[in-house]
This record gives sequence, structure tokens and C-alpha cells, in this order.
Amino acid sequence: MVGLPARGKTYMSKKLTRYLNWIGISTKVFNVGEYRRAATDKYKSHDFFRPDNKEAQEIRTKCALMAIEDACKFLQNGGEVAVVDATNTTRARRKMLVEVFTIQHNFKLFFVESLCDDINIIEANILEVKVCSPDYLGVDKNEAVKDFLQRIEHYRETYEALDYNLDSDMSFIQIVNQGDRFLVNKLAGHLQSRVVYYLMNIHVLPRTIYLTRHGESEMNLSGRIGGDSDLSERGQEYARKLAQFVEEEKIPNLKVWTSQLKRTIQTAINIDAPKEHWKALNEIDAGTCEGMTYEEIQEKFPEEFALRDQDKFHYRYQSGESYQDLVARLEPVILELERQENVMVVCHQAVARCLLAYFQDKTSDDLPYLKVPLHTVIKLTPVAYGCRVEYVSLNIEAVNTHRERPKTVIPSGSSNKIKMKEPATCSH
Repeated sequence: MVGLPARGKTYMSKKLTRYLNWIGISTKVFNVGEYRRAATDKYKSHDFFRPDNKEAQEIRTKCALMAIEDACKFLQNGGEVAVVDATNTTRARRKMLVEVFTIQHNFKLFFVESLCDDINIIEANILEVKVCSPDYLGVDKNEAVKDFLQRIEHYRETYEALDYNLDSDMSFIQIVNQGDRFLVNKLAGHLQSRVVYYLMNIHVLPRTIYLTRHGESEMNLSGRIGGDSDLSERGQEYARKLAQFVEEEKIPNLKVWTSQLKRTIQTAINIDAPKEHWKALNEIDAGTCEGMTYEEIQEKFPEEFALRDQDKFHYRYQSGESYQDLVARLEPVILELERQENVMVVCHQAVARCLLAYFQDKTSDDLPYLKVPLHTVIKLTPVAYGCRVEYVSLNIEAVNTHRERPKTVIPSGSSNKIKMKEPATCSH
């Protein structure tokens, strides 16, 4: 990362890391500010960041080197992307990064610079994030803002932005005013292209994403997975209540996305908002198990049943999909969600789990077991470095389709069947 303080570098670092981990690329952030706070309690004021404060400069350089060293170790031990979250505002510091990462270790290096001269964006970032920093514990908010603005000025004295002519041999993207303009130079490989595409789609405008499963379906009532059935009576009641909920929320510029299956389209039918039907939002394909109950699957395919419990994320139904496949299918949905303002996504249990895992930064091990109850709206509100999650039940009874993580897994070669913690229900 490159840029003055309060330009959204940490925000971008965390979002990018969350996205890359979600699509299966092992990524970790190394925030130099955290190394500095762990190394010294000497921070008393903006004077710590003055260019002529030699003692502080030594501490800051040492902490940067520690972060860089840890990033190298991470990459050497199986990590795929390391994000060095620091200002890196001088050409000399960036030259050191090139020396360590590309010359000494033969890693590819990509710079992401955030340039911002919009005072409204800068002030909002300071108020939302920086005054809550550990550096300002117990400090009056106005005093914290004043001190941080002076800290920015110290960095500005020596700041050398990336330059298309002077740094023409480097791979980088410059992001101006958090997405107003972009300059991309010398992309090297598929992964850097994906990073650029993602960074060009995210924004920081206030918004809420509403995530809900379809109303209870006839297949839910009979405990069968997949299919394209209609809503049950209680599911139809949920559709009416959901439209009422949306009306009461008074959501500006709301868009509604459903899958192409009847149960999601019927659930959204009463909502007064533009609708789009995405094939990518269709439920996970259970292949040869479509339309079966879990008892029938366990009886007919005991080894497959056991294999799925051993690794639910990677297990692929015969002639069907895995959760890993589903994440790949949903990547365009995530990228489009990042571009939008307020959206309600009406989908299915496995799909909702994948989307929820992205916004909550859940691991692939936890993703297939996230609880997404029927007849519940999940409000996802992006905040500074994460996402606030609120579950809103619309108080309409429905079958429980959640299946807990098995406590004991019998090896797939065993003739014994897996003992479930509770009776199997219609659950992906």
C-alpha cells in the first residue's frame, strides 16, 4: 500500500484480503502501525512522525522491516498474497520493498496507491476510524483530529507519489478520491488483474445489503433438497410480510435480486422495487441427489454421505456442485454487490452461506455450517473495517433446515452409517 494517512489504505487492505481469502487465495495483512504500537508506547503526539525526529524514525523503520520480514515468511510458508499496509510514501522506502521482495526473494510486487484531496472523504475517515485508534485512547475527539491532521502534514513533507514516468518499470494502480479515477501501470499476471478489477469495483458509500432465503417451500416441508417447488402456505405468508418489512424500512433506491427458481421469485413478488433474476443465485446443484431426503441419500449413497461430512466445503455432489464451486459461481455477484447501493438478495441456504461468509470473513471450514434460518432477514451494513450483521425474524413459523456440524465422522470406507446429532432435514 502507498498513501498519506486517512486515505483508506487499511480499509482497502482488509477488504481485498477478505475477498482473496474467500475465493481461495491465502492472504494476510501486515499492518506496520500495529507493529509500531507493539514495539513502543512512545507515541504522545504528532511529533513522533516529524521527519527530523531521528529516534522515532529508527523505531518506525525497524517496525516496517519486521512487518516486511513476517510478510516474506508468510509467503515462503504457503501464503499466496501478503499485503504490507503502511504509508510507503517515499521512493526510497519503495525501493527497499523492491529490493527485499523482488530481488532477494523473487516475489512479484504490486503497489496500490490511494490519492485523495477531497477534504470531506479525509475528514470522514479521520472521524470514523482514526480518532478511535489506540493512539488516541482517552483523548478528546477534537484534540485527536487536530493531532492527526498535523501527523498527515509531517508525511506530506516527504511524500513522493508514484509517477508514470519515474516509476514506469513498477506494477501499480493509483486510486484517486476512492474511485473517481484510476491509473494502472504494467500489470504482471492474472492475479494482479483480479486485484485491480476488485479495487475498481469497491466503494465506501453508506448502504445496506438485505439477505434472505426464500419462504418455506413445499420441498422444505417434505424434507427434500433442491428442486423447483412452489412456496408453502407459510412461505406465501412470509412473502407478504417481507414486502411489508421492505415498505416499513423505506430503503432508498432498493434493488431486489432473486435466483431463477420459483420459490425465490414468489418470495419477492410483492416487493415494490426493480427486480433481477440471477442464474448465479440458484441453489447448489445436488446432482444425483436432487429431490431426495437426507435419509434417502444416507441409505442409497452411504460412502458419499460420509465423504461430504468429512469435508463439506470441497465435497462435490455426483453430477453436481460443491460449496467451492458455488463460491466461484457467486464471485460476479459479490463484485456487482460491491458496486451497488441498497440491495435485497432473495436466495437459498447454501448461496446465503457463501455470501454471508464473504461479508463476515468466515473460513471455508465454517462456511457450510453458517446458520441462515428461514423467514429471517439478515441486514449487512459495511462499517469501517468490517460488516455489522443483524438478524431480523419476521415471526412466521417454518421448518428448521439447519444441520449442525457432525461431532463424529466415520471414515468413508466403513460400513457403519454416520449418526447425526438430530434428524436430517432439508438442508444443503
